[in-house]
Amino acid sequence: MGVSLVSLYVLWPSLLEVFSAWPALLSINPVWFVVMAAAELASFASMWSLQRLALRTRKWFGVAMSQLAGNALSRIVPGGAAAGAALQYRMLAQAGVATTTAATGLTATSLIGTATLLALPILTIPAILAGRPVPAGLAQSAWLGAFVFVLLIAVGALLLTTERPLATVGRAIQWIRNQVNRRTAPRTDFPDKLRRERDEIRRTLGSGWWRAILFAAGNSLFDYLALPAALTAVGSNPRPSLVLLAYVAAMILGMIPITPGGLGFVEAGLTATLTLAGVSAADAVLATLAYRLVSYWLPLAAGPFMYWLHRRRYAGRVDQATAT
Repeated sequence: MGVSLVSLYVLWPSLLEVFSAWPALLSINPVWFVVMAAAELASFASMWSLQRLALRTRKWFGVAMSQLAGNALSRIVPGGAAAGAALQYRMLAQAGVATTTAATGLTATSLIGTATLLALPILTIPAILAGRPVPAGLAQSAWLGAFVFVLLIAVGALLLTTERPLATVGRAIQWIRNQVNRRTAPRTDFPDKLRRERDEIRRTLGSGWWRAILFAAGNSLFDYLALPAALTAVGSNPRPSLVLLAYVAAMILGMIPITPGGLGFVEAGLTATLTLAGVSAADAVLATLAYRLVSYWLPLAAGPFMYWLHRRRYAGRVDQATAT
């Protein structure tokens, strides 16, 4: 907690700069908030579809409500991913999902989501090389996002169905780890560990593994599209490849488990990278605020209400997580 408070103190000027732009949100055409909200809803729907597949259930309500509630909790406390997952696990058990299935399913979706996020920086490189220095806009950003979407699907299918590429990735990660952390004994088991985790995911997903790749890629694609929509809303159109790079940087910063949901790190990093991409400082701050409003604050506010709806729907049911 102390580290979180110190981090927020250091990042407070960046947060204050972003929050001070609240009045300027009124200058944005409300239609663009509808577009951004629709993109985020599609992103969440992709995650719910992925979890339904991994949990082997048809329960849209139980999965969606538990995911939104768990997501909100994970964004309230520093390093809250574990707390959010624990809450969703208990809510799924109350909704009738077998505890073993809930545990393995949530683990599989977490691994898939993390792998997708870590793959984005690598896949951004060919996307940037393919970018053209021409007037950009929302359509070009969408096409670039679709290009990365296809790359994610192709790479995901390759890693889930073949051995050599996965082993190569494992050895590369292992080499980087050993080079960075020379004070400890070098790791030699990372490729085998990666293969075992991949095989566990395949067993959990069964024949639906290809749909899982589509849903995981869609989760990132639609979330990304909300950012160029925010930039277009404030009248800024930088190169789509640089917007994609700014998005990837923000997502990586959001993984830092020091502040809740990467609060402060994402705002500071996104405004800085958008400025480097050629967006004016004022537009970068306003676009960041608009994007974070629909991607962070609205889901956070919805979480407690979704928890209440879930409890009301399944009131009186035995909590399987407690019963077992």
